[in-house]
Amino acid sequence: MNHDADVVVAGGGPVGLMLACELALADVSVVVLERLTEVDTTIKAGAINSPSSEAFYRRGMLPDLAEVQRGAIEKFSSFLRQRQAAGASGVKPPPKFAGHFAGIMLRGDLLDESDPDFGSPGPAAEVGLVPQEALERLLAARAAELGVVLRRGVTLTGFDAGEDGVHIHTSDGSLRTGWLVGCDGGRSTVRRLAGFPFPGTDPEITGHQALVEMTGSEALGAGWNSTGTGTYVHGPMPGRILTVEFDGPPADREAPITAEELEASLRHVSGVTDIKIHKVLTATRFTDNARQVPDYRAGRVLLAGDAAHVHSPFGGQGLNLGIGDAMNLGWKLAATVRGWAPEGLLDTYTAERHPIGAWVLEWTRAQVALMRPESHTRALRGVISELTGTVAATTFFAKKVSGVWQRYDLPGDHPLTGRSAPDLELSDGSRLADHLRGGQALLLDLADDADLRKRAAGYGDRVRVRTAGCLKRPGLAGLLVRPDGCTAWAADSPGPSDTPDTSGTPGTPGTPGSPGSLDELNAALHRWFGTPDDTAA
Repeated sequence: MNHDADVVVAGGGPVGLMLACELALADVSVVVLERLTEVDTTIKAGAINSPSSEAFYRRGMLPDLAEVQRGAIEKFSSFLRQRQAAGASGVKPPPKFAGHFAGIMLRGDLLDESDPDFGSPGPAAEVGLVPQEALERLLAARAAELGVVLRRGVTLTGFDAGEDGVHIHTSDGSLRTGWLVGCDGGRSTVRRLAGFPFPGTDPEITGHQALVEMTGSEALGAGWNSTGTGTYVHGPMPGRILTVEFDGPPADREAPITAEELEASLRHVSGVTDIKIHKVLTATRFTDNARQVPDYRAGRVLLAGDAAHVHSPFGGQGLNLGIGDAMNLGWKLAATVRGWAPEGLLDTYTAERHPIGAWVLEWTRAQVALMRPESHTRALRGVISELTGTVAATTFFAKKVSGVWQRYDLPGDHPLTGRSAPDLELSDGSRLADHLRGGQALLLDLADDADLRKRAAGYGDRVRVRTAGCLKRPGLAGLLVRPDGCTAWAADSPGPSDTPDTSGTPGTPGTPGSPGSLDELNAALHRWFGTPDDTAA
């Protein structure tokens, strides 16, 4: 089959655009089909978590995201000023924010940041308040710079998948591709047409999120508020509201959202009857429908983001989960397209991402359960609230919310293996993230070990090799980092008690110079990057 593009991505939201960028970095031709003619301005997720921030940092996008965050912080400051001017009581900046669980705030001043799970994310740790709309605009611009073809106003209507490619039908003609990836949301057309099973649990809530112009808001509590009739949120920007009611899903999720509907919901949940909503700037309904496909791949058709898993939006988990999917899938699909992928590489996409998706579904179900406005749940909520006043509980919940707990089950005993690589400060003045911008894997030689570097010979542009000292982790001697930032192999230098004696004994197991450690490096290189070949492209 002659292809119009190596890969077609259905859906031009943040997940589809991130995937397209990752593919384009590897010289894979990509067409993105997006049914909307402009960036979606509907209010959605307002923040990114640690894995997402690290991913964008490693691709050189952190300065742009930091500028977006400055705007978000200014909107929060404006919200506080407006409340003070309106005479709202108890208006003051909250303590350092560490996230929330079911609307129970986590105080950053109770966070044990020395916990090893927080690792060393570097400058990425300073950026998190990035609204989804702004992120989509940045990714669209980056995709254009990388040569991605974004076709707006085009709807995928069908496709025929075969062994050698996919013939796609759209509202604007047809095209042929080697692979189709559905990033087209919770009601994915790709998922439905491909016949993916979508088991899960049915919804029990109706949620609204909106930006509005209203009066009477000074009587509302700021932030998250749990009441006897549900949950509501006011802020952190002027006019932003969110309500959660536990009387079942909406009768029609597609019906226009009116000021009257939002006003009735907010009055019901908050108990403030003087609220008057005069204008709706942007609004959305949501539920806690929680479902996940068992396998993210069916032949030449794959799913990512909400197309593969849906759940309630609390904490912006959906956006972040989807960005993780795109990072994991991008380089693996590119390797498959370019012909150097080792056997089974593409199947590791489901193997690694499905467990994290399943955890997110359970995490959001637990939050919905803890938000129910009945007496037993409210008693349990009191217990959890008391727990989050401790360092241990705050640290536990914050690690889960931030995503720093995430780890893939990879071979190897080193504590870094399977985790996001630390953003090491190197002796040449660079940081580890600086060497990941091109989307290739990196073998970092921190002990000037020629034998270690020799193991990567023949991998060409699949694995870059860099030799440098490490300023703050002198015990770390070598690191193999996949294109998605995951540590595939690591080794330490021998400590004083591990120094080989003078009898000619080989290096200590677990150090770069030892046969055992280098054998593990060989295995990791073959597992993720195939057979070395000096002619590989």
